[in-house]
Amino acid sequence: MCASSELTDVLKEVIREMVEGNDVAVAFSGGLDCGIVASIAKDYANSIHLYTAGVDDAYDVNESRNVSEILDLEWDHIRISEDDIEDNVREMILITGTVNPITLSFEIPLYYVSKNVPERMIIGGQGADELFAGYSKYIGLSEDEFKDQREADMASLLTKTLKHESMVADHFGKEILYPYLDERVRAIVERMDIKDIIPGEVRKKTLRDVAEAIGQPEVAAKKKKAAQYGSGAMNLLRKVAKRKDMTVNEMIAGWSDE
Repeated sequence: MCASSELTDVLKEVIREMVEGNDVAVAFSGGLDCGIVASIAKDYANSIHLYTAGVDDAYDVNESRNVSEILDLEWDHIRISEDDIEDNVREMILITGTVNPITLSFEIPLYYVSKNVPERMIIGGQGADELFAGYSKYIGLSEDEFKDQREADMASLLTKTLKHESMVADHFGKEILYPYLDERVRAIVERMDIKDIIPGEVRKKTLRDVAEAIGQPEVAAKKKKAAQYGSGAMNLLRKVAKRKDMTVNEMIAGWSDE
């Protein structure tokens, strides 16, 4: 059995176990990773609702609106605005103790979803970029460099990012589900030839094959955009900081000291 076929079967099994019979929110960017998750989950969950947090007319908001129609799933835009981002980031710092600006901006969309959705369970695509080499920084690396960088990124995800997200979820009474981080999924990736993972002309080819296999060719064709930029969160933080005549780092440092 080829890796993509085996991965498709295992993802279906993992996601079914996670969502079967439950009302589930999808933290949705409109991209490949969460598109696969949403498409599979809708076959097993009691209900599936897509939520995209972003500024008005953000890349993720526009993409997600379109993909929700392809998937035939209900979708809502959770608005991030200049009026509320400061209070929410301050609250996120208070809840988690996270003060790294990049981490905070990356985590803003999930924070807004966790805070605003009625569903207790939230599922998404976290971990797919580390496992399947979705980040642009992996392009052009040698095999050894890629292995080292991916190992470091996965360690950071498991020890820092998930800790941050767990604190946010606990604060709002939510549970975040990570199908790509299930040990069965990770075991398949570990058995794959590194040459089939390291990015070439196409990133995350194995996952794109999965999207094709589950009947979602348009999802398979989706491009990657970092969460902090796709949601517009980082640009909004820069706008708020500029208004205060500060850098983003200076502004967040000030909030963390309060």
